[in-house]
Amino acid sequence: MNHIEHQKAAPESIVCVVLTISDTRSETTDMSGKLIIDLLTAAKHKILEKKIIPDDPSEITNTLKRVLSNTSTQVVITTGGTGISKRDQTYDVIRKLLEKPIDGFGELFRALSYQEIGSSAMLTRACAGTALGKILISIPGSENAVRLAMEKLILPELGHLVREVSR
Repeated sequence: MNHIEHQKAAPESIVCVVLTISDTRSETTDMSGKLIIDLLTAAKHKILEKKIIPDDPSEITNTLKRVLSNTSTQVVITTGGTGISKRDQTYDVIRKLLEKPIDGFGELFRALSYQEIGSSAMLTRACAGTALGKILISIPGSENAVRLAMEKLILPELGHLVREVSR
C-alpha cells in the first residue's frame, strides 16, 4: 500500500485527549487548548478529556501516564512547555515517555514555522511519537503554532498515525 491507500484505510474519527501545560493559563485564557478542541471536533474527532495542568514534571508525568493508560485514548495532544526557558518541562518529560519518536514531526513543524516566524522557530521542542501504544504529540502554546501544527501536520495524518500504531 502507498501512503494514499494507508490514509484511505485509516479510521475517520479518533478519540483524543488534549492537555494544556501551563502555569499561567486558565479555562478562560486557554485559547490554544480551545483551538485544538475546535479543530478536532470540526474534523469529527472525539474529545475524551481536556485538562490544564501546571508545567511540573511529576504532574505532567502522572497525567500523561493516566491518560495514556486509558484504553479509550488513541491520541494525546499537549500544548505548551516546549520552549527552552527554565520552567518549560514538557519536552523533557515527553521525551522519556516516547517509545518510538516520530522525528519528522518536529523537523517539519520547525521548517513550516520558520516560514512564518524565521529563525525563532529553532527554539521550539515540538515533538511526537508513540507512548504505551498511543500517539503522543507535543506542540507549542501559541495559537499560531497550534493552528500551524493542527492544520498542516496533525489533522491530515491523525487517522494514518492511529492506523499505523494500531498494527
